[in-house]
Amino acid sequence: MAPRLRRRFPMIAFGCSISKPEVFRRCALAGIDRVAEADSPRLFRPANEPIARSYNALLDQAAGLVDLEALVLVHQDAELVGTGFCAVVRDALRDPSVGLVGCAGAVGVRSIAWWEGSVSLASFVNRYDEYGGGDLESFSWRWQDAPPWARVGEVETLDGFVLVCAPWVVRHVRFDEELSRFDGYDLDFCLQVRLAGRRVVTADFRAVHHRRLEMLPDPENWIEAHIAVADKWEGRSPGLGAEPGDWRDRALRAEAERDLARAIAHTKAIEQRARAAHLERALAEARGSLSWRLTGPLRALTRR
Repeated sequence: MAPRLRRRFPMIAFGCSISKPEVFRRCALAGIDRVAEADSPRLFRPANEPIARSYNALLDQAAGLVDLEALVLVHQDAELVGTGFCAVVRDALRDPSVGLVGCAGAVGVRSIAWWEGSVSLASFVNRYDEYGGGDLESFSWRWQDAPPWARVGEVETLDGFVLVCAPWVVRHVRFDEELSRFDGYDLDFCLQVRLAGRRVVTADFRAVHHRRLEMLPDPENWIEAHIAVADKWEGRSPGLGAEPGDWRDRALRAEAERDLARAIAHTKAIEQRARAAHLERALAEARGSLSWRLTGPLRALTRR
């Protein structure tokens, strides 16, 4: 009797680089458990800095999967939410020209500060623990509240906290391990994919990014990555790093923008102190009022 052939099915794999196991279990793993299919391969490995090195190792693993349909790279502090994730991914990758898919992206990007471009989709929530915790919803988290320019479709770059890679990208493109420890890797990867002739697009899936309110916790590394990416891609990608004038004009303008940012920050600090002083005066006046003194026994009783 001829041996029975095992039927093969396309499958969506999930990959994550782990440096904080507790965060991974609470965020990335919870989301993957929620959206993955029964046969979805799970490629989890300890983090190895830079993040590009860890992600390249995951790409190498996924490249060996014969029936790979997509590889979803998820930050350990990113949680996929909602239903129908795999169906959305398959729909986005139905066009063979698509190489990368994400839930947040922009056009008109000139640096690794991609959010300074024209952001067309941002279907995620920043969830923080400071000040008692809370959520900061992006503008297209709820479609009924989204502005008219919000849309899915082709972009220049994606936010790298969730990246869906098509099989061709998994087997032919790699992250640049020489650029930086962490920042800028996503823009560089998107530029590589586009240079190779594949499209980068957004799709309507949702994720929660569990992160601190501080946007750039390592400013020096971010500056170095900003310079490295601009130096690598200037002249190769239209608009990236483009500013009017020669290098001296641009350097002088950068210094002026830096000083302006410092002045604005100083002004905001003064405003905050003034606001705090105003509130303290208002509180002092309230505590000195007749009504405050008359209700003192009642407040004391309430405290007891």
